[in-house]
Amino acid sequence: MLLAVDTSTRTVGVALYDGSQVLSESVWTSRDYHTVELAPAVARVLARAGIAVANLQALAVATGPGSFTGLRVGLALVKGLSLAAHLPVLGIPSLDVLAEAQPVKVRRLAAILRAGRGRLAVGWYQASSERWQPTGRVEVLPLDALSQKLTEPTQVCGELTAEERRSLGRKRRNVVLASPASSLRRPSFLAEIAWRRWEAGQVDDPATLAPFYLHYHEPIPG
Repeated sequence: MLLAVDTSTRTVGVALYDGSQVLSESVWTSRDYHTVELAPAVARVLARAGIAVANLQALAVATGPGSFTGLRVGLALVKGLSLAAHLPVLGIPSLDVLAEAQPVKVRRLAAILRAGRGRLAVGWYQASSERWQPTGRVEVLPLDALSQKLTEPTQVCGELTAEERRSLGRKRRNVVLASPASSLRRPSFLAEIAWRRWEAGQVDDPATLAPFYLHYHEPIPG
């Protein structure tokens, strides 16, 4: 039984997964109230599935890129549960969660999160064996700079405004735009990635697990 928590941005999610099905999931938009909303949401997800903390076997948390406050709240809760219940922790990059949900239609993918100040955090992926593999570094870009980089057929998914969607949609030859529903960062996909890593024994040390905070003027690690 694995509990997954994602507080990277204002889109917050919690999911409970047992390796064969998602037992409970909650996704909502927070107005920067992560601190007061997260713990009750975790309790509700567990209660709906009739699961206690003592039944959990592993924890997963999104590590960013994302906001300082959001990531800090999510990691603090997961690390606290890990220490209290002696549970392994798996940290998963937030953009990988977006990419996991996308079917492979072309060979290139751009996954996007809000970076503040009108900028976008963009992670680049290439298709490999019907799965997306990250390539290069995450970039923080304004929309026009992103548009200029879309010089070949590219799937685009993530946190985009209506105007940004219209702008990118004009590049019909090179942009395969995911729908808003397909662009929702669901914690159940975070749980699936973490489950595979857990089964492979690739757990993280809670003491050293660190988030990737957004930087506005330079690339950040992916």
